Amino acid sequence: MIKSWMAIAAIGILVAGLGSALTGSDIRWFNRLQRPQWLTFERAIPIIWIVIFICGGWSAYLVWEADPGSQLTWVLMAFYVVLEIVTISYTPVMCKLQSLTVGTIIGGTGGLLSYLLALSVWPVSTWAVVLLIPYMIWSPIGTYTTWAMLQLNPEDR
Repeated sequence: MIKSWMAIAAIGILVAGLGSALTGSDIRWFNRLQRPQWLTFERAIPIIWIVIFICGGWSAYLVWEADPGSQLTWVLMAFYVVLEIVTISYTPVMCKLQSLTVGTIIGGTGGLLSYLLALSVWPVSTWAVVLLIPYMIWSPIGTYTTWAMLQLNPEDR
């Protein structure tokens, strides 16, 4: 029997894997962009996102375990997957389109969805909401950073 946490982790890894298709030209475009001087934490961003995704998966697990298999729980699980798809799409879509505007929109969408998910999950599990707080804090920071990069790189709208 597959445990719920295993299924949640597998789906998370699958979605992350599907969104990781970048080419050399995508990476070169992103690397040539000017960054704000205050962006001193760029090397930590992958670790930050790993922590956020672990917290998100754990949050989904708590919601599932609160009422396994109910219609509401399935809807909330779909909401978690949509949030992950939006989040994972940020880098490949922004880089493929070479558009920081698109990145800013995707980042803002993820932030908005995280707040809506937290409100939806609140009646089910307070701890699940607590585990979404890192996303809700980081998403506006990441979105603002992308917007700030847009100001420095207007040719990459």
